[in-house]
Amino acid sequence: MLEETVFYDTLRQGLWVSGIISLPILAVALAAGLIVGLFQALTSIQEMTLTFVPKLGAIVAAFWITMGFMTETLVSFFQTTLVPIIAGG
Repeated sequence: MLEETVFYDTLRQGLWVSGIISLPILAVALAAGLIVGLFQALTSIQEMTLTFVPKLGAIVAAFWITMGFMTETLVSFFQTTLVPIIAGG
């Protein structure tokens, strides 16, 4: 059976990895939202698709650029942390 300390340490590491992985996409979404919001405020254009489409494009581009980093981080976490726990019982 898995000890409590190992379980909580693994859970903490998993949450940290998920935060590290999601940070680039969230930062790009925040920056795109601020830029679009500033543009809307300056031009008085209040179109709903104007807020959605650029943010979606920026998020897809950020995901495409950081996909290798995300995959490498997840594989490293699984190989160093989860697989030994599963294999060790």
